[in-house]
Amino acid sequence: MSKTVYLCGFMGCGKTTVGKVLAGRLGCSCVDMDDYIEKKEGMSIPEIFAEKGEDHFRAAETKAIRALGVVYIDVPYEVCWGRISGDANRPIVMRNTKQSLEEIYNDRKPLYASHSDVTVKGEGTPEEIAGSIAEKIK
Repeated sequence: MSKTVYLCGFMGCGKTTVGKVLAGRLGCSCVDMDDYIEKKEGMSIPEIFAEKGEDHFRAAETKAIRALGVVYIDVPYEVCWGRISGDANRPIVMRNTKQSLEEIYNDRKPLYASHSDVTVKGEGTPEEIAGSIAEKIK
């Protein structure tokens, strides 16, 4: 497959897990955006947020995804919350309440959808979600 696919969605929607399964299914490599940014910046995500701020992190994300095909993994907030609550590697989670994170989720949801080429429901297993993506990007 010669097309690059970028998976987007709220924290905890399964981008990393589904990305690995999808890459295996398509016979290509998977690059985790956070890992990529950490290597480029020479520091962890929490360190980037603390030392350079969220705006710098978002700019690094933007640079990394230019001209990529985007697939939005649409997962209900409560599922995402169950996966991310208490995760110290997520600075946004650590400095927000469940309710304020839900507001962020609700603000971002239409942006993910409007900037994505494909939307898939993310409520199945990683294998099922990867299968849905593979079918839609053929």
